[in-house]
Amino acid sequence: MNLILASASPRRKDLLTQAGLSFTLRPADADETLCGCTPPEAAVTTLALRKAKAAFKNSPDEVILAADTVVALGRHIFGKPSSREEAKEMLALLSGKTHQVYTGVCLYQSEEHLDVFFARTDVTFYPLTDAEIQDYLNSGEYADKAGAYGIQGLGGLLVKKIDGDFYNVVGLPIAQVVRHLRAFL
Repeated sequence: MNLILASASPRRKDLLTQAGLSFTLRPADADETLCGCTPPEAAVTTLALRKAKAAFKNSPDEVILAADTVVALGRHIFGKPSSREEAKEMLALLSGKTHQVYTGVCLYQSEEHLDVFFARTDVTFYPLTDAEIQDYLNSGEYADKAGAYGIQGLGGLLVKKIDGDFYNVVGLPIAQVVRHLRAFL
């Protein structure tokens, strides 16, 4: 079996490597548009499946691993910010509140052989001052991160507590992925 990671995420790559898995990178370009009314868990699983299908090359010895992560406050989904200003707005909205991080994962070998699941982690931010938000934005770390923060870096200083899988917040619930991979094969 040849495991294919359908992602350009350095965090997902690192987590798979730390888990001792060998894999090939094949980032997928898939349509990420969804109805604004889509619940977060449906959004991440739908996008993970789309990415897996986009990376699939009809080879029976390949298993595609695709994932998508979003931050949600209630039913409002935060993806990756398109600008510093949007990142500032996201962080201000998350300040002092508990939000959810959802990661959808798809293991795909064919239409008949696939496994799609998601993980959810609750994350509570400290109340953030404007200066704290600006300092974090000045780090540049917010770019290319769902919800405009990375818990594994300086963004961890914004977090008061988490309830759930830390690695899900990083971008891949690796222990759950490994268990699903074992059952999938």
